[in-house]
Amino acid sequence: MLNRRNLLKTSLTAGAAILPSGSVLHDLKGSHTEYSILTDADRSPVEIVTLPRRLASLDPTTLPWQQRIRRVGQTNMTEYDGAAMKVEQWADYWHAAKADIVFVSVTGILAFYPSTVKFHRHGKFLEHRDLFGECVSAAKKRGMRVVARMSPDLNWPDALAAHPEWAMRRRDGSVQHNNEDPRLFQTCMFSSYMDDYIPAIMREVSSLYDVDCFYTNGWPPLGSLPDCHCAICSKLPPSDTPAYWRVFTNRVLELWRTYDAIAKQKKPDCFFFANSGGNVRGGPNLNDLSKVSAWFQADNQGRTYDDPVIWGCSLQGRVCSAVLDGKFAANVTAAYSTGSPGWRNVSKSPEETRMWLNETLAGGMVPYLHFVGAENGFGEDRRWQQVGTDYFRWTAQHDAHLTGRRSIANIGVVIGQSTQLLYPGPGSTRSRSYMHETTQGIYHALLQGRFAFDFVHEDRLDPEHISRYRALLLPNVAMLSDRQCQQLRDYVRSGGSLMASFETSLYDEDLKPRADFGLAELMGASKAGRVIGTNGNAYSVRIESAGASQPHALLDGCNNTTWLAGAQNRTPLKAVEEPLLTVVPGFVRYPPELAYPTEPHTSEPAVVLGESGPSRTVWFSGDIERTYWLTGHGDLLRLLHNAIRWVSHDERIVHVEGPGFLEMFCWETGPGYAVHLLNYTNPAAQHGWLHELDPLGPQTITVRLPSGVAVKSVELLKAQQRRPFAMPEQLLRFTVPALDDYEVAAITVQ
Repeated sequence: MLNRRNLLKTSLTAGAAILPSGSVLHDLKGSHTEYSILTDADRSPVEIVTLPRRLASLDPTTLPWQQRIRRVGQTNMTEYDGAAMKVEQWADYWHAAKADIVFVSVTGILAFYPSTVKFHRHGKFLEHRDLFGECVSAAKKRGMRVVARMSPDLNWPDALAAHPEWAMRRRDGSVQHNNEDPRLFQTCMFSSYMDDYIPAIMREVSSLYDVDCFYTNGWPPLGSLPDCHCAICSKLPPSDTPAYWRVFTNRVLELWRTYDAIAKQKKPDCFFFANSGGNVRGGPNLNDLSKVSAWFQADNQGRTYDDPVIWGCSLQGRVCSAVLDGKFAANVTAAYSTGSPGWRNVSKSPEETRMWLNETLAGGMVPYLHFVGAENGFGEDRRWQQVGTDYFRWTAQHDAHLTGRRSIANIGVVIGQSTQLLYPGPGSTRSRSYMHETTQGIYHALLQGRFAFDFVHEDRLDPEHISRYRALLLPNVAMLSDRQCQQLRDYVRSGGSLMASFETSLYDEDLKPRADFGLAELMGASKAGRVIGTNGNAYSVRIESAGASQPHALLDGCNNTTWLAGAQNRTPLKAVEEPLLTVVPGFVRYPPELAYPTEPHTSEPAVVLGESGPSRTVWFSGDIERTYWLTGHGDLLRLLHNAIRWVSHDERIVHVEGPGFLEMFCWETGPGYAVHLLNYTNPAAQHGWLHELDPLGPQTITVRLPSGVAVKSVELLKAQQRRPFAMPEQLLRFTVPALDDYEVAAITVQ
């Protein structure tokens, strides 16, 4: 069945113009396109909209050299490697694995070359050996580029004695030492240590060796802000405030530019980059960082006790795509045993390592394999080596298909980096883990619904960046400036749709609370009181339209009940006309004799809906995403899925139908398109490591292609087989017959 519908000013229009690489398409007034209605497993309609016109062809040789890097290797040197490392063996391995570039240690806390910089301590096994120089020569001889790796975060007592101002301090003035080796003190990024000492090492290395770029590990901090009370930092704003975050970001950018200028003094195409992971929390403002960064180093090495979900690397890839505009990003995969406790010199399971590499590729980043200790990694535990060699060689056969030019999705999730870093959570639940749980909740829900989605940075809410999306989701994005609220209003007035929850827009960019939501008028939802939490039995929601002949789409699947589960916390809302769901206040859970509502019917809305032309809005009063993550309750998942489908008009560019729990990415590539499927159906999906795989049965993939694009072939890169396909009216359809851990469907167009 075909129909026609006015669209928002979006790049999804078949008549969109071709823009330069890295641009997005927007602002197409009065445009129309056609939709094809499919049917998924539960017989609900699935609309698939057309892709934007393909980007203009690009000559890879015109790109900066780092944009052509496809495989990264690192053997992190230990002090003992100064005596025992076999450089030729090390270089032969990475060359045979087809690594394009290798990280070589200049300094961690120790010099790996005969440095003359004061306080740059030589390792006790180095003697007069130039280990760094040997490695640079061996790599260059094999055609591999070299990153000079530094770690500026720690130093020794002799440096502290001479420069007490270099140390991070506690409130009582005491020095902050390393937790595991108290001989080492933590250096302050606002001190002259970063202005004088680190540049001295960079200049010395640049004068002696032919390196391609410089990198600092351990700085800037990832996922949190430093808490220092030295003489300099004590004059700065408190470290948990938005004002400090801005000062911190400015200092990072200042040092970044200084170090980059030093790197370029010898070779103009040399550059500096630093640790830049931390997922949605980041460290410095990621949008600002993207403007100076030539290489985004996502230091997201593997699952940990604090973050055990299997999709952590994919999530990092979405963060990179949200800010980089096609710039280079690599994610570090640790082949050693991450976690707590961890084993730095013991390999993790091959299945776990491969899945992290799979997610790196699927998420649009470049795979990067890392082991600690050259002597150990090539003499003791060598299990990681075959994993790396096999994986890197496989990618080398398919670089063109594995290099994404832009993501294909029409749902955007606003990640709200300031909220992630600074918002402490409401009332008695105040915790830095609050937004982590919120993010995992919306992410898991989107995966369960097999939605194609991107992350959107809060500082990129202008039409250039968001008009490509049919709908934006704001999972408790508590901090939004007046300008950002206006940008969202403009987006909706142009035809876009929004789904938001809980305390979204209740605080400005300085974390100052507003009297009402900044988006209150737009969403038709107004705050009626302070946050109400759970004491015993959480609140429920009552279906006000139960029994209606045509229930609202938000209630699809909500049968044989007038009550649904609510969230753990809610911001009470003022009454609205004809609410779809109302709040049944919480009550005691024990004793069971008292487990009944004293107020079974209220006028307080649990959700507020709005619709104007193609624009639709949904506002949940509760922290529904976080509560879903904590409980896994099916009512909450159903409400989230129904709401996302409704605000997006259930329009999908790509749809994957089949059994199992998986994550899907779709990229435009040079040859055509690539659909990546990651199989997470496994008992260890949310804890521990993978040790075995649960293969999935057939997955049917449907993609709406732009007008005039013809498909030449569909090839499964892991299975190494071509697949038959059908393409009636630009609707490409084919089947992946089986899915182990990972598959890439490479679509080559004519």
